[in-house]
Amino acid sequence: MNLKDKYTQLLSKIGFGTNEIQQNWLDLEKAYSKKSRHYHNLTHIQDMISSYDKYADQLQFPVEVLYAIFYHDYIYSSSRKDNELKSAEFAVKILPKETTLNSELVFDMICATQLHQHNAIEDINWLIDFDLKILARDWDGYKTYFEQIRKEYRIYPDFLYKPGRAKALKHFLENEFIFQTDQFRNLYEEKARANIEKEISLLS
Repeated sequence: MNLKDKYTQLLSKIGFGTNEIQQNWLDLEKAYSKKSRHYHNLTHIQDMISSYDKYADQLQFPVEVLYAIFYHDYIYSSSRKDNELKSAEFAVKILPKETTLNSELVFDMICATQLHQHNAIEDINWLIDFDLKILARDWDGYKTYFEQIRKEYRIYPDFLYKPGRAKALKHFLENEFIFQTDQFRNLYEEKARANIEKEISLLS
């Protein structure tokens, strides 16, 4: 199922009308297709949904998680510190008045993608892991990822960007784990740490 069909099916399940769904899809597509987005685009959403499809049967709130995936980077600017908060507010604001969706949970899910820290709600841990799976790509894939991130931050010169990026990466390594679920730790922790260490050495 392509991204638009998946989105349409999801929104009709939540209680959106046909016209609303079409308009919301156009808005979503426009937001994620801005020229400034080299990584935080529809390809990233598609990658997360591939992970979601694989592990959906592990989720307690699969509808909320899927909705959060579509909207977690809806608002994204490299010069802002509140992208996740603004994305969460927007995602909740557009929900129909009569909806089966747990809007508070969606809000918390999207906000949690900012700090990527372990959460008491297991579905939030799954969402975080879907978001960070990119860190465990083979080196060529990982290199493409960090080059795309650099393009998104191109307003910053190297002398500002490099220490900032290194600091953010070191933060991942300082945590006991990068991934929050046992499944992702077992599969990807080692590879992600090796990639991050290699990128830090290139930055310094």
